Amino acid sequence: MAIVALVIAAVAVGIGLSAITGLGRPSPASLDPGQVAARGSPSFVPPSQPVASSGTPSAAPIVSPPPSSSAAPSPTPVPTPKLVAAPLDGVLVAPKVAAQHPIAVMVDDLSPARPQSGFDSASVVWQAPAEGGIPRYMLVFQETIPKLVGPVRSARYYYIAWAAELRAVYAHAGGSPQALQTLRLKGSGQLVYNADEFRWGNSFWRVTNRFPPHNLYTDGRHLRGIARSVGAKDQAVAAPWSFAPDLARSLRPRGGRIEMGYLANHIRYDYDWQTNTYLRSVTGEKGQIDASTGTRVAPKNVVVMLMKFGPLNDGSHKHRLEAQVTGQGTAWIATNGTTIKGTWRKASLTAPTQFFDGVGRQVVLTVGQTFINVLQTGSAVTLKAGSPPPPEPVRGALIPN
Repeated sequence: MAIVALVIAAVAVGIGLSAITGLGRPSPASLDPGQVAARGSPSFVPPSQPVASSGTPSAAPIVSPPPSSSAAPSPTPVPTPKLVAAPLDGVLVAPKVAAQHPIAVMVDDLSPARPQSGFDSASVVWQAPAEGGIPRYMLVFQETIPKLVGPVRSARYYYIAWAAELRAVYAHAGGSPQALQTLRLKGSGQLVYNADEFRWGNSFWRVTNRFPPHNLYTDGRHLRGIARSVGAKDQAVAAPWSFAPDLARSLRPRGGRIEMGYLANHIRYDYDWQTNTYLRSVTGEKGQIDASTGTRVAPKNVVVMLMKFGPLNDGSHKHRLEAQVTGQGTAWIATNGTTIKGTWRKASLTAPTQFFDGVGRQVVLTVGQTFINVLQTGSAVTLKAGSPPPPEPVRGALIPN
């Protein structure tokens, strides 16, 4: 009995000491899992490996582990940007680019002005007689912002009529009395937006490696700035012509040439079937280039228009001309290596100049740049057709040794 009593007393003392040493020690349930791990308490065991207990639930919280996967997450697909045809040349561009307001710039064509800058970026290039028949260019930019444009020269009424087809921003340096009067009255968007160098001088500058007046230049960034300042908003532009992709290489003719002349300036286009372009040459240059890019001038389409020109009789002695820009007349349209004779038509000052074949169907141009050469009625135009493309070999045919 004494021995039993001693055993009972020892057990009681052990229980009491255990209770005393447990006082002040936080239970695992009172700590978050991070604290438990930091303080050396039992590590977290996933639910799939339960903590052994003596029949009572564990006080430690049950936390599910983060899901794991050996497979990498699928990348978010990048949507293909929607492209639309630019209105003046049919080139596929973003809708925002296709809505940029057209800008037309008058460019010199006297020999001291060559080689000029800006051709490579223009969607359309017009060329027509100016003083005494010496030609001048009007470069029209839409989706491409040119690096450099010039030399910039003065305005003429019939160029305003062509720019009015697009209500373009019309950049120039002065002009004939007739042109300046038109711009004063209708140069705030009625016909065009007037961008005269005399008003926007900070957007033009003179280079030192050429003699005036053949040294006035601007660029696309400044021209776009003028467009914003004059209120020429970017918006949908009506396409004046229809476009189609290049003819297949195997169907293109080999060679071919178009020649014409202005006063002191002979123009020649040689068709290159491999690029489906017309390599342009002018008097004094074996091959015309864009001075700002060093690229050969080579449009996809060439149009030659015959139009009535006559003396302007504006009181000056500069032999300025006026032209019958509305109505219709003879035209030659060259695209994909083939030239057809048809007509040009322009119903009103702001209506587009359009081109038709011999039976009155509107001509479809090739996607890309178009050069329009306007000549005095009766001017000579020389055409040389290319040779037909070689026949394609018949599939499966035996080729002789």
